[in-house]
Amino acid sequence: MSEPYTVGILTVSDTASVDSSVDKSGPLIKSILSDTQKYSVSQQTIVNDEIHAIQNTITSWSELNLIIITGGTGFSPRDVTPEAVKPLLTKETPGITHLLLSSSIAITPFAALSRPITGIRNKTMIITLPGSPKACQENMDAVLKVLPHALDLLLDRSVKKFHTKIQQGGVDVSSGAAGTNGTHGTNDAIGGGGGGHTCTHKHDVEGDASQTGQSASLDTPVARRLRASPYPLIHVDKALKIVAEQAKVLNVINVPVSQFLPGYVLAENVVAIEPVPGYRASVVDGYAIHFEDGPGVYQVESISLAQQASCQPLTRGKIARVATGGMVPEGANAVIMVEDTKLVREQGNEELEVEILVSSVENQNIRGVGSDCPVGQLVGRRGQRIGTELGTLASVGVRHVKAYRKPRVGILSSGNEVLDHMHTDELKPGQIRDTNRITLLAAVAASGFEAVDLGIVDDDVDEIFERLEEAVAKVDVLITTGGVSMGEADFMKPILEQKMQATIHFGRVLMKPGKPTTFATIPQGKRASKLVFALPGNPVSATVAFHLFVLPALRRMAGWEKPEHALIPVKIQHDIALDTRPEYHRVFVHIENGNLMASSTGNQQSSRLMSMVEANGLLQLPMRTPDIAVLSKGISVPCILIGSLTK
Repeated sequence: MSEPYTVGILTVSDTASVDSSVDKSGPLIKSILSDTQKYSVSQQTIVNDEIHAIQNTITSWSELNLIIITGGTGFSPRDVTPEAVKPLLTKETPGITHLLLSSSIAITPFAALSRPITGIRNKTMIITLPGSPKACQENMDAVLKVLPHALDLLLDRSVKKFHTKIQQGGVDVSSGAAGTNGTHGTNDAIGGGGGGHTCTHKHDVEGDASQTGQSASLDTPVARRLRASPYPLIHVDKALKIVAEQAKVLNVINVPVSQFLPGYVLAENVVAIEPVPGYRASVVDGYAIHFEDGPGVYQVESISLAQQASCQPLTRGKIARVATGGMVPEGANAVIMVEDTKLVREQGNEELEVEILVSSVENQNIRGVGSDCPVGQLVGRRGQRIGTELGTLASVGVRHVKAYRKPRVGILSSGNEVLDHMHTDELKPGQIRDTNRITLLAAVAASGFEAVDLGIVDDDVDEIFERLEEAVAKVDVLITTGGVSMGEADFMKPILEQKMQATIHFGRVLMKPGKPTTFATIPQGKRASKLVFALPGNPVSATVAFHLFVLPALRRMAGWEKPEHALIPVKIQHDIALDTRPEYHRVFVHIENGNLMASSTGNQQSSRLMSMVEANGLLQLPMRTPDIAVLSKGISVPCILIGSLTK
């Protein structure tokens, strides 16, 4: 089964470039191609009737198999599509141009007023169509019959069987198919009795027969490996739901009430086992008195500091000096502030007599036993994440609490070209420094979890398998980077499946960056399965995928009640072009005049780690549609905060 032909659809129209809703031809062409199940429209945009705009789009789509342009082929002074396209062609295809014209002229003589041009630019076929939806439909009906064979010739795909079937009369020229409907003559089924196989070419559609969810055997020769991923391209929301279902809360442990407790989540309600205060304490610096004695001059009987107190009850008609927090002597029932007294007589440094200048009431300036927190009061709630509450727990006599264990996270980089940055003086051609591992180690630690450095492993099946086995024995969650795409040495998925007996829950996600992100679980008998996040090798892809998928899973395992990221609205400070996939755009979020503002960190290419520098937010951008291709400056966009805010 051949891969689908990749297509870009370009609408050329001054009007539609301002209001995309008036473009009817572009969506029509996409619908026609999608219905054939042979084409994948990966690019679609609208430009105005300007030569440079048309040419810039064509040159930027150089990787596509087919570009179809609608509009700008008439006699109007603004119709410049043929003039823009012709200089870019390496070969013209007059036969296809004649086919377009002749099919339309057979319907209406006015088709002679169109100026189509078709041709080849390197390995890309370019076809121009009129702007009218009716004319586009007529032209597409004509050219669809020959397009698959033309593209196969252009792409060096085998066409020998197709030619043989033509000679034998086995090709239905009206449908462009050989043998049965929907079957390509160039790729008959093996052992199927000569009838060929039905191929939908919709590799990204979940539930399609090609989406087996299983990698090819590790011993499959390179030339016979899969040319398209067997894993369905699932939406981010579904991927997050799958991770949440598999990330189970870890076991409960006893944790001392110490500086290491913050970040843990309580697994039980905690109550005070001692009252606070544990004695009657003075609120102020002053004198403990019998409030019934009233103002007057009194002998100072004793001194009660915060760290010491007299055990003797206070004699009626006398007073005792007390400090803030000090114990109020038995018998005393009020405390007068030192500011409301006057020294009458002293000897050396000792107060002998003091005058009380004001009246008081019972229990004035006295904190009763347990008045702040009585025994049995709830001081910690199950599910509560500990932070500054540490002091409260200590104050009520709690020395140990039951908490959910925090996951231990291992980080392993893979790739023959990846070298440790600390032990490499000079890179040779083709080598790169390992930025993924150190970035993820820092991200895990900054998030409050234990990070384990598992080093770098070469692209060798046996070595990867051995390192994965060792890693799974040490950690609760394993993060790998690299080896998850469709390259010759991308072994991570088949090793997990075929050697580690892992279940791969998803192997691709509809997002940018991070499309190859893979999530798997490895069974551990009666114990909870180990989680594996096999992230892409591109550093930005790996970092974004960590924040999006791994961090919420770690929080959930640690007992967080709300482990998901909060989405906050931010105003973008410039226009942002949308992609064909939902995108997580790196931005710097700051506070300006009471509003949260977001500015892009620049080029968002997934290999450009500089796009993460100063980024404290990920804009959650929707995928581009024919109606919305750009988000305008000043609109509000959902954002995930991945760092602190500043003004």
